[in-house]
Amino acid sequence: MTQVDESRTREPEVDADQEPRPQFPMPRRCPHAPPPEYAELRDQAPLVQATFRDRPVWLVTRHAEAQQLLTHPAMSSSPQRPGHPFADAAGSPRGTLPGDFIDMDPPEHDRYRRMLASEFGMRRVRAMRPAIHSVVDEVLDELSDRHEADLVADFGMPVATQVMCRLLGVPYEDRDFFQERTHTMTKGLTHPEEAEAAFKDIRGYVDELAHRAERDPGDHLLGRLVRERHRSGGLTHEELAGMAFLLLVSGHQTTANMIPLGVYTLLHNPEQLAALRADPALWPSAVEELLRYHSIVDWVALARVTTEDIRVGKQTVRAGEGVFVLGASANHDERAFADPAVLDVRRGRRNHLAFGYGVHQCLGHNLARAELEIAYRRLFERLPDLRVLGDPEDLPFRYEERTFGLHRFPVTWC
Repeated sequence: MTQVDESRTREPEVDADQEPRPQFPMPRRCPHAPPPEYAELRDQAPLVQATFRDRPVWLVTRHAEAQQLLTHPAMSSSPQRPGHPFADAAGSPRGTLPGDFIDMDPPEHDRYRRMLASEFGMRRVRAMRPAIHSVVDEVLDELSDRHEADLVADFGMPVATQVMCRLLGVPYEDRDFFQERTHTMTKGLTHPEEAEAAFKDIRGYVDELAHRAERDPGDHLLGRLVRERHRSGGLTHEELAGMAFLLLVSGHQTTANMIPLGVYTLLHNPEQLAALRADPALWPSAVEELLRYHSIVDWVALARVTTEDIRVGKQTVRAGEGVFVLGASANHDERAFADPAVLDVRRGRRNHLAFGYGVHQCLGHNLARAELEIAYRRLFERLPDLRVLGDPEDLPFRYEERTFGLHRFPVTWC
């Protein structure tokens, strides 16, 4: 087995006659498609060399190879390892935060994940569905006397945030504080100092949140962790706070972005929306298709580094080389999905990579699916004549940000 040389990182070997590596990331330029370069890269090879922040990386462009590498034991998620695409950020406080296991490798990653598995399993999420219905209807009740709204600020964000607050035991009145700082943290690649300050603010907040749960564990996820893990010595205070940090920061923003984006997409595809109105049983299938179609996180959560040489087809990724799996490219791979550029709410395929794949698949995927299904269905049931306010071509999309979505989405109804 080839071990990673901890003293240096290895650059992918490049033939002298090879064209210059493309610069990564490539921005989206259309709300209905990944970056156009992805199709060219898929045609070129399943793995393509690129340059990220003046460093060489591999881009995984196709679905089968993406699944292969995301389940390979020699692929590490840890930015602490030299060669990881985000290795130069590994010295940040988040890189050493106990309990924030998103970038950890097994067995440490598995230990924390097992503690939360039942909280996000199908049984728990089924039990949460009435509460999610209640949250969605309460938010829609607040819109009932109005005829205009911003579906980002007035629907997507409050639905996703209230569900996460109820799950964790976080006071909803604190939402502006952590929403603003979470958004600032996502700009870490371009505004590192602001992101660092936002991290410290949220870190202090979840530390106090953990203390409160330890003093008075309520009927919520943090309270259950205190009773079942912390008090028995299986979870330290720092680890509890780190897990709270991960769940709070990661648990609301992606769903909040996906809710209005899916609504926009269905309004843009009225024949698909008509099929859902005619057969509401199609909503779970529609959620899967919208997740595949947009893949809003794309590559951000799918950064890896190899710990030994890996052979993929005719190519070899050497130990210590950085890798980005392009989720949006894999989800539009013609080898895996027929007519991938077409939105088809009847497709219903769950083998997409919108939640990742393998041991690092998003822990909250069951909860996110339930939130999206209920939010979409209830919105279109209660506001059947919903439509875009103004010119759809003028809508401000988050092309420049790591998580795709809309900055604002003005709508109206009678």
